[in-house]
Amino acid sequence: QVQVVESGGGLVEPGGSLRLTCSASGLGNSDWWASWYRQAPGSDREFVSTLTQTATGDRANYVTSVRGRFAMSREKAKAMIYLQMNNLKPEDTAVYFCNVRKGHMSYWGQGTRVSVSP
Repeated sequence: QVQVVESGGGLVEPGGSLRLTCSASGLGNSDWWASWYRQAPGSDREFVSTLTQTATGDRANYVTSVRGRFAMSREKAKAMIYLQMNNLKPEDTAVYFCNVRKGHMSYWGQGTRVSVSP
């Protein structure tokens, strides 16, 4: 059974950095892909970033609001996914969720809370 667990959230001042980690277990040897989403208080869950496959390896794509500040990566062999978040802004405050996809299946973690405040 696949389990997804996020960690690394916390309280940070504007301009600060956090690194979120997503650990996925039970994926086996099949290929898998991942994305990050976030849900701010009172808002719908929104897409943040995803990995796609290219001829030269993984490529990350981002929502416009985080492009240039966030960097997504993965360690495929360890089934670990990362989201490095720099120059954080108050509007980045949200619960961040990791989504892992394998075949037709999609798995979500419980989320990790990020709060950006002076």
